[in-house]
Amino acid sequence: MYNEDTELLYPLRVTPAIRDLHGAAWHAAAEKAHKAGPDGQDAVVFVLAMARVNGCHNCNADSFRAMKGCTECSQDNVRRFRGGEKALLKQIDKAAKDLEEAAE
Repeated sequence: MYNEDTELLYPLRVTPAIRDLHGAAWHAAAEKAHKAGPDGQDAVVFVLAMARVNGCHNCNADSFRAMKGCTECSQDNVRRFRGGEKALLKQIDKAAKDLEEAAE
């Protein structure tokens, strides 16, 4: 089944749909990534973190997640993430550290 909202990896365009799902710190992190644009360091870090949170590496055209689309999948995963806002922010920090290490 084809869904126009489904992409191979977390799309940055979905960020406005998930930024209000937690508190002020989460909102600020999502807003910062969205405003950075697709090539900005903050956006790349956020995309990596969200791809991990959403399990984008396991998504394929026949999966239930793909049929729902990236927006709904991301909203569900951010809402239900264990540990809440603090754990999500730690995922962003971990993604930044991993990208920094990969650049060395």
